[in-house]
Parts: sequence; structure tokens; C-alpha cells
Amino acid sequence: MGRKASHVALECTLQSHPNMVILGEEVATSKMTLFDLTTQICDAVQARAEQDKYHGVILLPEGLIENIPEVYALLQEIHGLHAQGVSVQDISSRLSPWASALFEFLPPFIRKQLLLHPESDDSAQLSQIETEKLMAQLVETEMNKRLKSGQYTGKKFNAICHFFGYQARGSLPSNFDCDYAYALGHIAYHLIGAGLNGYMATVTNLKKPVSQWQCGGAPITAMMTVKRWLRGRRASQIGKPAVHPAHVDLKGRPYELLMRNATRFLLDDIYSNPGPLQFEGPGANAKTITLSVEDQDYVGRIQQLRSYLDKVRDMVKPGCPEEVLKAALSAMASVSDVLTTMAAPAYRTEY
Repeated sequence: MGRKASHVALECTLQSHPNMVILGEEVATSKMTLFDLTTQICDAVQARAEQDKYHGVILLPEGLIENIPEVYALLQEIHGLHAQGVSVQDISSRLSPWASALFEFLPPFIRKQLLLHPESDDSAQLSQIETEKLMAQLVETEMNKRLKSGQYTGKKFNAICHFFGYQARGSLPSNFDCDYAYALGHIAYHLIGAGLNGYMATVTNLKKPVSQWQCGGAPITAMMTVKRWLRGRRASQIGKPAVHPAHVDLKGRPYELLMRNATRFLLDDIYSNPGPLQFEGPGANAKTITLSVEDQDYVGRIQQLRSYLDKVRDMVKPGCPEEVLKAALSAMASVSDVLTTMAAPAYRTEY
């Protein structure tokens, strides 16, 4: 679940403590290949085997496959050929040499799934691509090689794969989920009543009690950017406006918490079962760990803001270029206007 961003995988990891999780953002940022991922998982399996632990849980996000640079480039070629009207049967013969080599390397079931027509946003049908089975097969092949060469002396590797798609969406909503949905519906009602169109209902200050939530609306166009890419070989540049996902911040507190506990998760069996949702009692109003952890970094963000202001102060001083001064004045004026609006009593009025 979660499409290309790995927020769901990160939250599930912090809640249940599997031995390993591979976030799509890590893979994309580090430009990891299939071989890199296979090696990383095999090293983890071998490390646990050295402690006589021949079991383990690895969590993969749904969108992992699109975050692997080599596979993403292959998908772009395939989608470009789809757009040109090339039949599924002929696509493999029309691929560039490097893409064809990667395509032929992949197992037959993955090839078939990669050839599926893309979604309306030009992304792959991620729920139909069995990434977990692909990685299991690659890891098994590598572990067998290590076993034969003597690099690995443990038991034969065997993987059992589970895909939690509809199951992840089929859970009962928590009290927080219900309050959030009610608030969004209430905001939507007021947006319609005000005659506004093309707005998205927003709720901020979610870390606080419901009575302190701040409701509002954001123009959808304000959240859109134009992403440009080359579609297919020798194709011209294409620009398409879209609301792009907010990826996991690899410098944020939730990811920092994961990294701090990664070794313990890998080598120690500290699995956690949060249990079924509670609607009464001490845990009924619990919020996600990622949201709660961000709340703990309030002072840190104040300090970060001060460091930015110090940088501006150092760069904008007598003798600085006129262009720098103009840019600083324009940016600071905009920030001042936004903060003044947000500080106004009318902005804080609750519905």
C-alpha cells in the first residue's frame, strides 16, 4: 500500500518491528539496483543465520519497483511504446539494448506484469506487480550461490510471500480516522456553501486535541507542479501538471527513529503486535507513530527556522548584490503576509 511513497511501510515498521524494511525513497536516493537490494537482503539473512536465526520478516512497500532506477527506466520505455500503439507482443523486440537485457533477465511472471498498460497518471499498475516474489527469487538464487561457494554455511533459504493490498484498506477506522474524516466532510460543506470550487479540504495541527485542529481549504492548483520527462526513445519532452506525492523525508524524525533501531530490529526478535483497534480505554485515541514523533521535534524546527534566519542575515548585508537583496525582500514579504494572515483571529475561528 501507499503507491510510490513509503509512508505506510514506515509506519507499519515502527508499529510492528519487522527485521527489515526497504523504503522506496532510500532506494531512489541511493540509486540502488536490483543487485544492490538482493545483496542487502542476503547480508541480512546471513547475519541472522550466524545467530542461528533462520526466520525473519522483511517489509516491502508497494511502490518499491518504481523506485529502482533501472526498472523505472525500463517501465518508461514500455509505457512510451504503449503510447505509440505498439502491441504487447511486440514491445520486447522494440526495447533499447540495455532495456532488453534487463527485461530478459527478469523472471517471466514479472515481464508479463511490467507489460500491463499504465495507469492514467502514467505509473505502473503497482498492485499487479509481484515485487515481493521477484525479490524472493533473486535472494534465493544468490543465497544458493553463497551456499555452494561456502560463503554461507547455514540452512537453505526459503521465502513465503504475502501481499497485503485490500487487507490494508479493510481495517476499521480508528477514533482519529473518524474524527479526521468528519472534519474533512464538515470543511467540504463550508467550502461548497461559500461557492468555492477546485479546493481541497485541509486540517492542520493534528497533533493537538480535536478542539484545537485548524480547518481550511487549499486550491488544488496551488499543490500542482509540472513534471517533465522524455517519454520513449528520441521523444520530445512532455509536461503534465499533477499533484505529486509527498515522499518520506529521509532527514525527518520518523526515519531517524527507524535508523536508530534498525540494528535491533534486524538481529533481535522484538516483533510487536499493536492488536485490534480500540474505541474505548487508554489506547483508543492513539495516533500514528510518525505523527507523534514529528510532534516531539517542535523545538528542533524552531531552531531550524532560526538557523535559516541567521543564514539570511549573513547573506543580506551591506555590500550584497542588488539581485540578492530584491529576492530576499520579495521572499520575506510573502512569508510575512502568509504568517500575518494565519495569525489573524478570523483564520483561527473554528467551524
